[in-house]
Amino acid sequence: MEVILLENILNLGNIGDKVTVKNGYGRNYLLKQGKALRFNKENLSYVSKKKDELNKKNTELKNKFKEIAKLVNKKIFTFNRESKENGELYGSIKPKEITNLIKEKTKAEVSPSQIILKSELNKIGTYKIEINFHSEVKADISVKIDKIQTK
Repeated sequence: MEVILLENILNLGNIGDKVTVKNGYGRNYLLKQGKALRFNKENLSYVSKKKDELNKKNTELKNKFKEIAKLVNKKIFTFNRESKENGELYGSIKPKEITNLIKEKTKAEVSPSQIILKSELNKIGTYKIEINFHSEVKADISVKIDKIQTK
């Protein structure tokens, strides 16, 4: 499927680029989220006319995300969980729980889909996690998982 991007997308392209993507990704994500239009002459001329406006909107969005990234970058967020003797948790920590803790501690809005987990958070320890706010804005946080002290 050929689409025209309406915003900069990491590892795909920039505003106004014509890219070829798999049908499911194009239909279910790019088109549905308003991040792209199907490639045809009408949409191509529409994007050409709107490119300045789209770039301005993209810059505003990027600046907003930079502010949020400053709030959370290099911070450590701690979870206290029950664990087995070997340090494994009874359940892993999910991106939704991380976003709730970030919102609680810093008042910053982060969506679970922006959190990139390289491995499951299912053991006691400290994990480095990347938050991908925008194709050009990222933040690194640490998630520390401590064992609940039982008496």
